[in-house]
Amino acid sequence: VASLAIQTNHPLLRSQANMDRNRMQKITPNPKNYFVLHRIIVSSLVLLLSCTAASGQQAPYKPLISRLAKDLDTSLYTITIKADKSPLLLDLAGSLVWSTCPPSAQSTVACGSAECGGAASQECPRRCLHVDGGQLGDSGSSCACAGNPVTRQCSTAGLTSLAMSANATDGAMELPPEESFAILGACAPDSLPRSLPAGVTGVAGFSRRPLSLPSQLAAQRGFGGKFALCLPVFAIFGDSPVNLTAPGQAPGYVDYTTVIPYTPLLTNPANAAGYYIPVKSISVAWHEADAQAILPSSALDLDPGAGTGGVVLSTATPYMIMRPDVYEPFAKAFDDAFTRGRNVPETSVERVPAPKPFEICYNAGFMRLKRPSAYDVPRIQLELGAGATWKNWTLYGDNYLVKVGGALCLGILPMGPGGMPVDGEPAVVMGAKQLENNLLVFDLEKQVLGFSMLLDFALSSCTSSTFFRN
Repeated sequence: VASLAIQTNHPLLRSQANMDRNRMQKITPNPKNYFVLHRIIVSSLVLLLSCTAASGQQAPYKPLISRLAKDLDTSLYTITIKADKSPLLLDLAGSLVWSTCPPSAQSTVACGSAECGGAASQECPRRCLHVDGGQLGDSGSSCACAGNPVTRQCSTAGLTSLAMSANATDGAMELPPEESFAILGACAPDSLPRSLPAGVTGVAGFSRRPLSLPSQLAAQRGFGGKFALCLPVFAIFGDSPVNLTAPGQAPGYVDYTTVIPYTPLLTNPANAAGYYIPVKSISVAWHEADAQAILPSSALDLDPGAGTGGVVLSTATPYMIMRPDVYEPFAKAFDDAFTRGRNVPETSVERVPAPKPFEICYNAGFMRLKRPSAYDVPRIQLELGAGATWKNWTLYGDNYLVKVGGALCLGILPMGPGGMPVDGEPAVVMGAKQLENNLLVFDLEKQVLGFSMLLDFALSSCTSSTFFRN
């Protein structure tokens, strides 16, 4: 890890002494989790060697980078990694890569074969509505389950080799030429992408499951179980630096993977694909008016026995969603901090009617710049549990406020009558809005997640990289 002497008060860019101390505090990987992950990666490698065409490149492989984009109509994210450049929805909890396919590409891998028998473990999610009425194993080729995380529909699907392409990266630039490779995916009915962003042909799953996109690339290319997301700009697969602007530093760029805090990743047996983080409490602060959400005992805890509770990340849910027993005290704390903290010069805060799906909106007249990249609005703090190298994951205004006409609405919602939109019935879902313009580094070998929090606060951003400036 590069040594960087960084002089700033922002938590992302600490001094070298603090960086060294924080690295010493990182959680030790659970050996059980490590060996489970090892078996998954090895099985994926065998699966890929048996079922997909080799890319022709010899190891060692460089990390890969792929472009992301945000759909303004749905506030969801897509990745352009298919060789035909048709976008796929980025789904952190997705177990598979699936797409609509031309008839010539349908079901090229028989699931009953010894080589690909492991694919049959890809079960359909609970509460999934089958669009085709089929069941896994009904035929020799329909052993995978393709799921639409937005509509909660799914379909039995045939496995095939999907053509992909991306550029390698050195952590600062994307490196020509573009590389071609193949992964094992599924062909789904043309009706399954309904309600996904316009032009999207399927879903790219990014979960810890063996047939997800990061897992397959890690096994195929041998560069370890690590990937990074910086929504809505890029995804990097492999152990790579991520150079972003750092004002006041020479030459002006810093490898942010070495300076961001890390938190343990938890596993939910009922939702093994999900990325859970340990959160102990939630508070709101504005102009020294701190308000703690008075939650029921253990409200945020993950119950591994029942497979419920906990705080999970989701890119297929536009906004943070809370279970009612969490949302109600949080909303009270937020309004309390907002009300008590508004008594400053030139500040006027009033509640206004909230358009659906939002519950709480304020007039936008109070917004004023506190610094060049951030408005003067409350901070929402998620207090992290044991093993985290930083006490709080702080949400600044751009990660929770949504401008609707002349109002600013709280992009944090109560759970609807149909329950949580993700498996496992978590207590809190951190949605796409909360993850945007954050550098997220998933290290699945150490079972930790690096998080920058809002890069704007450090006068940086996901767009400040030089990756795509060739």
